[in-house]
Amino acid sequence: METAAQPLLLSVEEYLKFETEGQVRHEYIGGRIHAMAGTSEQHNLISGNMLAALHAHLRGGPCRVYMADFKVRLEINREDIFYYPDVMVSCVRDGVEKYYLRYAKLLVEVLSDSTEAIDRREKLIHYPQIPTLDEYAIVAQDKPEVTLLRRSEGWKPVVVSSLDAAAEFRSIQLSLKLAGIYERVF
Repeated sequence: METAAQPLLLSVEEYLKFETEGQVRHEYIGGRIHAMAGTSEQHNLISGNMLAALHAHLRGGPCRVYMADFKVRLEINREDIFYYPDVMVSCVRDGVEKYYLRYAKLLVEVLSDSTEAIDRREKLIHYPQIPTLDEYAIVAQDKPEVTLLRRSEGWKPVVVSSLDAAAEFRSIQLSLKLAGIYERVF
């Protein structure tokens, strides 16, 4: 009887070294790596629009905005997890390392066909375990729709789906019209 090959488990240090030397990004969950697909033009434009708006709003204050190639690190049930949120905000320098941060205030994921299930389920379970996280935003790329989930509201989803409507990023006191988020997309 044949047995299935066991996946190679990497230490955190091996994973971080592997990521700096590779061409493909990987998320890391408990020693296992998962390759990430490239993004579409819509995905890239939406992420860029979010980064630009958040950066302009937060300029000069203690918060910093990070995008795509910078990771967030979690530890859940003694397992290390690294994700690549599309956009994230941290307002503390504590927990910021060369390739990742630990204490995000706001995380934004732009959905794609290959990541939607993970973004809506797995990350919705994992992200709220970050003690500093106040808000998680899930942004559709195929239609104007932003789902906001907030710690203060028990992570209950609030969906905004009109280009004329505004998404209220309460964690950073920013109201952003969906028309701005989806500029040059729709």
